[in-house]
Amino acid sequence: MSGSAERRGAPDERVRLPVGRAEWLTQTFVHWPYRPEDVRGLLPRELAVDAYDGTAWVSLTPFVMTRVRPPGRPGTLLSRTRPARLLTFPETNLRTYVRGPGGRDGLWFLDIEAGSAATPAARAAVGAPYHWADLSVTCHGGVVGYAGSRRGGGPSYRLAARPGGPLAPSALDHWLTARWRAYTRRFGILWEVPVRHEPWPLASATLEELHETLLEAVGLPRPAGPPLVHYSPGVRQVRFGVPRLHRGDSGRAARGRSRPGAGAA
Repeated sequence: MSGSAERRGAPDERVRLPVGRAEWLTQTFVHWPYRPEDVRGLLPRELAVDAYDGTAWVSLTPFVMTRVRPPGRPGTLLSRTRPARLLTFPETNLRTYVRGPGGRDGLWFLDIEAGSAATPAARAAVGAPYHWADLSVTCHGGVVGYAGSRRGGGPSYRLAARPGGPLAPSALDHWLTARWRAYTRRFGILWEVPVRHEPWPLASATLEELHETLLEAVGLPRPAGPPLVHYSPGVRQVRFGVPRLHRGDSGRAARGRSRPGAGAA
């Protein structure tokens, strides 16, 4: 772990000129521990596995994406000309934790299931592994339920979590949730996408149901241990920055960097 901002869970990106805004609501985090060698083969050569005390992590994060809009515009502006599903829709990410060129920490998305007709365009635009899926988010009796299946066949999941009380986040909690950039690959080039929002308000959570085929679909073995689960009502001031281009394979210098004392990644 590097820097006090990461320890506090505070953003370390300014994003002065956002290219988009959104809110991420009703989010559950299911984090599984993995051996670094199980994850390394799923990354592009420019990225290194980011490990915490020698353990890599993979997280399933279903949530509601809402008020998606260009910078400086209210979230309802486009509703007269575009279907509402393009502005508010469920999304589910399967992600892992990486170090990019120069050692900057971030996320690498192994899979993104999105309940929006704009998904093919998003995949083409940013190079992330978006798939159009039928997704749902429900809340009943204190339990938040998520379900999804990819259109045309493929992986699916069903998850039910019961949120608990607010957390005073540990160092590991911050490490898993306070990530302020994602890496994507498009046309054979690595891009870094900065993001800024308020720190996640985290609560404990327990799983009441989990059935999924997403891990196997991306080429992962079964996890090395039981999951760690968090819940958050969400963040409302999400700002996406201009993607930054990385040229060349400068990631070799970053390989093996991780939290102090973590061991080689």
